[in-house]
Amino acid sequence: MQIGKRIGIALLWIAGLIFAFAAINNNDPYLVPLRGTGNLLLVITSIVVPVVLIRCSFWRARGWSGKLLVATWCLPLLGMLISSAAFELRKHWVLQTPPALARFLGQHFIVGYSSFDEVARLAEKGLIAGIYVTRHNVGGRTAEALKAEIAALQDRRRMAGLPPLVVATDQEGGIVSHLGPPLTRLPSLASLEQLAPAEQKAKAEEFGRIHGQELASLGINLNFAPVLDLRPEAKRNRFDFNTLISRRAISDDPAKVSAIAGAYVRGLESAGVSATVKHFPGLGRVRADTHHFNADLDTPVAELEATDWRPFRDVLSTTNARLMVGHVAVSAIDPGRPASHSKAVIDGLIRKTWNYQGIVMTDDLVMGAIYQHDVCTAVVEALNAGVDLLLVAYDGAQFYRMFACASAASSRGALDAAILGDSEARLKRSLMID
Repeated sequence: MQIGKRIGIALLWIAGLIFAFAAINNNDPYLVPLRGTGNLLLVITSIVVPVVLIRCSFWRARGWSGKLLVATWCLPLLGMLISSAAFELRKHWVLQTPPALARFLGQHFIVGYSSFDEVARLAEKGLIAGIYVTRHNVGGRTAEALKAEIAALQDRRRMAGLPPLVVATDQEGGIVSHLGPPLTRLPSLASLEQLAPAEQKAKAEEFGRIHGQELASLGINLNFAPVLDLRPEAKRNRFDFNTLISRRAISDDPAKVSAIAGAYVRGLESAGVSATVKHFPGLGRVRADTHHFNADLDTPVAELEATDWRPFRDVLSTTNARLMVGHVAVSAIDPGRPASHSKAVIDGLIRKTWNYQGIVMTDDLVMGAIYQHDVCTAVVEALNAGVDLLLVAYDGAQFYRMFACASAASSRGALDAAILGDSEARLKRSLMID
């Protein structure tokens, strides 16, 4: 019996510390599944357990250890209050941003959302350039409901005298079909690899046209596709938990990737939807998953130019596609710094060497390779490198932190006015804003 009690008390200590950690870090992206019902249960538990412990005489009968255990179980509620207050204060501060600064910085952010009212407020104030629509936005809803919601956001935007919102999604086909259903669930472009070249292109263009027409019918104008990463040699990478690039990549042959992806992009564009090629500098050679870990690309530049980067250069030079840059560091150019906020990669390689003057955007900044480090530094360096759009997708609530970082950098003169001016010009050209 004594052993059972000791084990029970040990478990109470462990659970109390876990609950306290979860409450204090309530706003962390890794704890998104706890929000809502999970947070309510956490609060209820952190009230009930101390009351039960006190009623069971832990406070008096067990001396300082009992008092400390009760105090530990009070920490989750206190931590929740502190983390929630900090979030609400930052949110309030961002929402009070002066209109000119809101529009100047807001044109660089695309955010995922769960609350229509909240994202509508951001859109009306010019604090964002666009929204990212994904599976949870269509869960249990019809295509018509989503279409009406997007139209309502665009109406509010127009009434505020602001340019149209970029409305983006991830509809690649295959395992990444975030709007299928209600939209048609097409096979991945990789399924076309074995067809004859002419049939490859025709089918890829058809896929792009179908995606484009269906997305445009909802009011979506930007698709984060196609994937241009070369297929890895290993079919299964045990360290790739979320990216799953071996199942999404079109081929391991750069020429096939260029041909199929280029045709797909033309199909999208024929329907009035822009494409975003990804994930430069390429994930095919990378073993780590940037959703969770740092990743380095150690291959010489000359080899990358001849292989992994060939599809990017081919498609960007023959279409109006945007470029998404991932969180992989190119060791030969800027070791240790993810390409998504590397000036040497963005301004040096992409803008100057390749002479690409289209829209460059980051992969989701709410990924471990960025978020587990200094997010503020990543945001500021990305803007100063010439990145046009910063994506805050998985956890849209992190937008407030990232916007606050950009705003603070602007107030202390840490943003490059010339670089941001060039970016603004590119954004206006891309959106056809007068």
